[in-house]
Amino acid sequence: MRTGVFSSFRRIAILLLLFGLLLGATATVSTAHAAPAESYGVYHTVRYGETLSVIAVNYGVTVHDLLVANPHIVNPNLIYYGTVIFIPYGYSPPPAPPPQRYCRYYHTVRYGDNLINLGLWYGLSPYTIAEANHIYNLNFIYAGQTLCIP
Repeated sequence: MRTGVFSSFRRIAILLLLFGLLLGATATVSTAHAAPAESYGVYHTVRYGETLSVIAVNYGVTVHDLLVANPHIVNPNLIYYGTVIFIPYGYSPPPAPPPQRYCRYYHTVRYGDNLINLGLWYGLSPYTIAEANHIYNLNFIYAGQTLCIP
C-alpha cells in the first residue's frame, strides 16, 4: 500500500516539474519576442474574418514581411481568430523589375510548326524559345501565334 502512495507522489512531482519547465520555456519565448516589439514593430491579435493580406494593407507592410516575421504561420491562407502575430515596421524593398525581353527575330507560327523544329531552324534550344515566350507546355503553340526568338 505504501508503494502505491509513493508512486502517486512521484508521478505528481514529475508532472509538476514538467509543468514548471514548460512555463519557464514559454516565459523565455515571450520575453524574446517582447524586445523586437518595442523597437521594430507591434503585435496584432487576429480578429474574426481578417486575412494576412488585409492585415498587411492596414499596417502598410507586405504579406511576405508578415510571413518572414512570423515563422509559426505555415499556411498563409489559414490564420485563426485570436492568433497573435508580429507586425514589423521598416522599409520593404520593391520587387526587382522583370528581365527585358530582347528578340532577334519574330516568328509567326504556321500550321505544323513546333518548338523543336523552330529551335533547329534558329539554332536554339526549344526550351530557350519557350522561356522567352512564357510557354509552359512545349506542345501548346498555335498557328498565327507570334513568338519572340531570342
